[in-house]
Amino acid sequence: MTVSARRTRPRRSGRRFDLRATAMYFGLAAVGLVVAGWVVRMAFDVAERRPAWAVVLVLGAVVAGVVCRRGRSGFSARRLARRTTGALEEATATALDVLEEQRTAAPTDEAHGFDEPATAAVVDHEALSPDEFEQVIADLCVRDGCAEVEVVGGAGDLGADVVALAPDGRRVVIQCKRYGDDHKVGSQDLQRFGGTCFTVHEADVAVLVTSSDFTAPAVEYAEQCGIVCVNEGRLRDWNEGLGPAPWALSPLAGEETEPSERARG
Repeated sequence: MTVSARRTRPRRSGRRFDLRATAMYFGLAAVGLVVAGWVVRMAFDVAERRPAWAVVLVLGAVVAGVVCRRGRSGFSARRLARRTTGALEEATATALDVLEEQRTAAPTDEAHGFDEPATAAVVDHEALSPDEFEQVIADLCVRDGCAEVEVVGGAGDLGADVVALAPDGRRVVIQCKRYGDDHKVGSQDLQRFGGTCFTVHEADVAVLVTSSDFTAPAVEYAEQCGIVCVNEGRLRDWNEGLGPAPWALSPLAGEETEPSERARG
């Protein structure tokens, strides 16, 4: 008796579909995309705030890619690593230098809220015009700490060209005489100034500044009235910081004499 054999289906080789593993794979892929997006966003933020660091990061990524590619072709990884390290150190040093220069940049005078007077260390006062001469004197007052400095010279100034408040609060009235070396300030100039500096302008310190010199009678009258005389020598020392300011030369500094009494003296 013959028995027929049953044919069986061949089983498929391979792995069965695993829903859990597939879900985990796509979950990890999603997490990877989120992390990659976050890294890219952070990279853009760094590029906007610190361009130098962005250059360093890009250079590092390029070098890493070259290392991976060269490693497969048998390139010497040690030599490339040395070159890469040197390039990264140089780029990092350059970036740090740029950041340090930006951080420690010296502030300008405008940041302090004042303008530095444009007074040169050496000035040829005789070459200046009368208006320029008055401005130079005003700039010296500002430089040495005076407040409310004002150039008031002109028609009807009644002898006052520059007025200011000294650092100690005294009112300084200055008349400027821009003369040549052969033209000295005489006693008549001092008398006209002495008739208005105390009574009209209420000066605590009256100063007559000239680019030349004073005659002997003019100096004698100034001593009697308490007017400070600043000739070219004293002016040059004041300008170069080698001598005191005129209000420090006042012979009446510290005395309690009224201005009107000084004018009549």
